[in-house]
Amino acid sequence: MAYLLRTLLLIMISSLTLTTLMAHQVITLTLSHIEVAIPAFIFAIFAQAFVMFYFIGVARLVENVHTILQNGENLKELFEEAPSDLSPYQKKVNQFYYESKLCKRQTVPWTILMLVLGMIAFLLGGAHDTHLVSKSTHAGVVYGFLVAALIGFVRQWFYLGKMHHLLRKLKALFQIPDGQM
Repeated sequence: MAYLLRTLLLIMISSLTLTTLMAHQVITLTLSHIEVAIPAFIFAIFAQAFVMFYFIGVARLVENVHTILQNGENLKELFEEAPSDLSPYQKKVNQFYYESKLCKRQTVPWTILMLVLGMIAFLLGGAHDTHLVSKSTHAGVVYGFLVAALIGFVRQWFYLGKMHHLLRKLKALFQIPDGQM
């Protein structure tokens, strides 16, 4: 899943770059800047929603495993036959729990910032097109959005790798086949 999400992020950054280059008339296509900006931003929303829910979902999964091990209840969900000493599992899952929360904390705020700035830039683009705001107002918010998107892209790329490895380690710890989770 992390590889799919990384592909979505690459497509998102590519489409935002194309849109920006078209706005500065570095590249000209038969489509206008507006005709490229609308699907590019819709795709950005789509990609960011998937990335955000991946981080939230994996963190929630790790939290559920952590809770099961801490409470000692519902151990049958993790083990066919529960071991008498859970401390090695608890130690590893405590680390996984910390790492999953860290990954989520490092990426979700950037996702939210991208979405908020992107929506404002999108609306200001429409307002600029109808001559209600100046070009510099629209451009300023777009540049903020692009900076947030670049920083968020790098963070998401890095932490998607970390989260993917964390999920693989969690599955290996409890001998869960690849087709599950």
